[in-house]
Amino acid sequence: MKCVVTHTDLFGGEANYGWVNRYEFIPKKDASQRSIVRKAKALAGMTAVKAETYDYGDGYTVKPRGYAQIIFVDFE
Repeated sequence: MKCVVTHTDLFGGEANYGWVNRYEFIPKKDASQRSIVRKAKALAGMTAVKAETYDYGDGYTVKPRGYAQIIFVDFE
């Protein structure tokens, strides 16, 4: 399983894609949601930033508090 991380800006509360940074990583087999989200936030430069995480089954959406940015984590 590979995780594809998409980090972009928000406009009006929705993903704007005015700029986009994409990253990929392969988590450990027994990786928890928390460890995957931590890795995605680290790749996006958001380590130690509090965020709301939403689990949609096939991926996560991470909304950092106080930032007009969003991080999508999708599984391939």
